[in-house]
Amino acid sequence: MSTSKSTFRLSFMLLLVLLTSILAACGSESATTAPSGSTTTSNEPRTIKLWHYEGANSAMGIAWAESIKQFQASHPGVTIQFEEKGFEQIRQTAGMVLNSNETPDILEYNKGNATAGLLSTQGLLTDLSDVATQRGWDKLLSSSLQTTARYDDKGVMGAGKWFGVPNYAEYVMVYYNKDMFAKANLQVPTTFAEFEAVMDAFVQQGVTPLSVGGAEYPAQQIFYELVLSKANREFVNAFQLYQGDVDFRGPEFTYGAEKMAEWVSKGYISKDATGIKAEDMGVAFTNGTFPIMISGSWWYGRFTDEIKGFEWGTFLFPGNTLHPGSSGNIWAVPTNAQNKELVYDFIDITMSQEIQTLLGNSGGVPVNADVSKITNEKNKELIQNFDAISKADGLAFYPDWPAPGYYDILVANIQELIDGTKTPSEMLDAIAIPYQEHRATLGK
Repeated sequence: MSTSKSTFRLSFMLLLVLLTSILAACGSESATTAPSGSTTTSNEPRTIKLWHYEGANSAMGIAWAESIKQFQASHPGVTIQFEEKGFEQIRQTAGMVLNSNETPDILEYNKGNATAGLLSTQGLLTDLSDVATQRGWDKLLSSSLQTTARYDDKGVMGAGKWFGVPNYAEYVMVYYNKDMFAKANLQVPTTFAEFEAVMDAFVQQGVTPLSVGGAEYPAQQIFYELVLSKANREFVNAFQLYQGDVDFRGPEFTYGAEKMAEWVSKGYISKDATGIKAEDMGVAFTNGTFPIMISGSWWYGRFTDEIKGFEWGTFLFPGNTLHPGSSGNIWAVPTNAQNKELVYDFIDITMSQEIQTLLGNSGGVPVNADVSKITNEKNKELIQNFDAISKADGLAFYPDWPAPGYYDILVANIQELIDGTKTPSEMLDAIAIPYQEHRATLGK
């Protein structure tokens, strides 16, 4: 082989090596760094895991399904993998799952000291403070609605860093069967005495007035409504935010426990309610078995869709200026989430006026809706009642929030109050001890 041919072949081979190096470098420059810090090619499909426990025909379920559609349309190559979970399932397992490699990228999580607050102190939730400012979420939520988004270093809500984003509000009210009221010639009560008179009238007709789920959260919300009927804002701040002493033998808790036991003895609440779950309570009201149900606004959209056999309506718990309620549950982003920036884009969509208006028209309580486009009169009433509570500083949060594990303590002891195995005094002692023990750990 001649020297010139050898030189040419060597030059050609060197050129190929150079070209290969250049192409490799270009390829590496086209790669993108995922928000989690891992590197992936720009056209690599990605999947976001989302968990929530709202029914498909609830206001939130409808609004979030549309949010998923809009997100996927605006983010080609990204898929949201939605996994429906139960309320109890997430409540009981979140701490364990969020500390594993099975964590979702975003989930609906229960707000409050005992839930989101607790996980924030364990380092399991992403600090969203800077993101909330950058994306304007702090401007969309009033200070009262931000209470459940922010937690201090001890997990106490109301101040500190953002660890979640609520995109709806909620409150407890009284649902009633208009047809059963009309048949019994009864009017909507406006005072507590009138409310008891209505329930007495149903009992005299052989009808148990209240559909109650004693095996889960609904019964404790009734107990709390009764407590709040004798309470003021100072009591709520002391109980929920540890801004003062709490006396479980004081007039508020004593009245609530004694009155609830009285409601059982008068036949307003069946002793069988101890075995009834929230779902069964709602279905019983939907079927027209009970004339009254005391529970939250999260049922509203579902009742609008499912109740066909009678007319129904709502009213606020008579005589109360304080009501169980707050922002809705929060979007939480686990610390181990893999696609955080994409998740923030999804939260933006759920906070948009279009989605918020859809939520309002579907029976939810929006935080950023165009109220002029809420077309259903019943839905307008729902939103107006919430506005009235909010403007009166009437949101009193929920009774299970102040301490970790307090939900289960309340469920068990209120079940025993209903079935008569504990007196009101014994029940109050049983719920006071774990509350005070937790406060002591916080130095409160």
